[in-house]
Amino acid sequence: MLNFRLKPILCAALAAAAGFYCFNFSVAALIAVLSVLLASLCFFRVLSSLNEQSRLLRLTAVCSAAIAVGFLLGICAASAGRNNVKFALAQEKITALEGVLLEDPRIISEGRAMATLSLRRCAGAGGLRVTAGGVITVFFPEESALKLREFGRGTTVFTEGRLRNTATGWIYGAESMHVVKTASPLERMRTGVRLNLIKRFDGKPWGGLALALLLGIKDNLDTNLAAMYRNAGCSYILALSGMHLAVLAALIAFLLRKPLGLKMSAIVGALIICLYCLIVGPMPSLNRAALMYLLGVLAVLGALPREPMSILALSFLIQIVVSPASGNSISFILSYTALAGILVIGQPLYSLFAGKAPDFLLQPLSASCGAFLATAGITGFSFGIIVPMGIITGLALVPLTTVFMIGSMIWLALDFIHISGFLNLPMSLLYQLMEKIVSLAGGIPGISSGKPFIILLLSLVLSLLVVIFEYKRRAALLRLEPFS
Repeated sequence: MLNFRLKPILCAALAAAAGFYCFNFSVAALIAVLSVLLASLCFFRVLSSLNEQSRLLRLTAVCSAAIAVGFLLGICAASAGRNNVKFALAQEKITALEGVLLEDPRIISEGRAMATLSLRRCAGAGGLRVTAGGVITVFFPEESALKLREFGRGTTVFTEGRLRNTATGWIYGAESMHVVKTASPLERMRTGVRLNLIKRFDGKPWGGLALALLLGIKDNLDTNLAAMYRNAGCSYILALSGMHLAVLAALIAFLLRKPLGLKMSAIVGALIICLYCLIVGPMPSLNRAALMYLLGVLAVLGALPREPMSILALSFLIQIVVSPASGNSISFILSYTALAGILVIGQPLYSLFAGKAPDFLLQPLSASCGAFLATAGITGFSFGIIVPMGIITGLALVPLTTVFMIGSMIWLALDFIHISGFLNLPMSLLYQLMEKIVSLAGGIPGISSGKPFIILLLSLVLSLLVVIFEYKRRAALLRLEPFS
């Protein structure tokens, strides 16, 4: 049974998701939600004056209030998260833009750079400059790429070029770039750390993968390798998320728990995780994992219930309010649905087959199946294909990736004192093994989702069957317990 404190949090998170993804902000919706909220609070106030005779009614009132609050947060966050690009000039008259880099520039094809720009001003013919607002994707020429990487996030730039409106939003093709203002000292220090790490891994055949797994930097990642991971249904391994943060958190716990104790090591670990996220930069899936880690630290300290679903739901509510724009990211959606699938579907799967397969194999297989079923519909709608083979491939790649990440961190630590050379061969061999696995798995075709709605329906039916079977199994055990 779910904890009493968990149910309202789950209700609020589900309502917030419905409000964010299914409804547009309107005065009528706001009035309706406020009315439900007030009615629920009044109902709860009446019930609170009664004796402890109706726990169900009390819980219903609390959940109703949680749904109203969550729905209100969702539609407000949806409104705040919309990217409303505003120009004070006609599109055809705009010749230049000025804004602040919101992310570290990414090197793409032909050496060009791509980055998102928070607009400040736009310019037209004759030197006319007017204010502008919103976020726009800018493609910079090759000659500007290295300079952009050197200055990094937070830099104010002025760029001349051509503006276009596409089906996916506004994009800007820059022809030249000038730095107007450098980033803050903290941002410059962060950029310096990233450049130093890129330089250290440069030239290593496995360095591009190490940078992708440790820092989310994919500029040096072999494009063929990235395509093989995608074809094998394991591209999630290359996206920084809970798996990668779990490796870092486990290493922190291993080094600090014995000398500092559980609570103090958790606090120090939280500070290290925050510093790590600062260096890596804003990534929705990584932010979700980091936020859950911080909430987990509060649970260790006794401030929150130690229940993964409540922490996941609370993390969603916080992230959607603090960073509403991230809710529109496919990585954000997949990150939350995958973990929810592991908890809601994966755990019952494990319980149903416990004892019928080796535990070391059954646990990751159940988690992988749960994540696959939860995300199959979204993947089908977004990418037009699902790759069930990724369930099996992940069983081999995830442990190898964990070893590769730990090896990369050890190599990096030793490289600072110039004694990392003996690890180059083992890292190269491990890299080649992982490359071979994804190459073989990528040769097995996926399932084209010409009708993604059918895939969504099948995944929901299978998930529901798993939950029902587990519920019946538990009910049967409870009936037999008095006779045992």
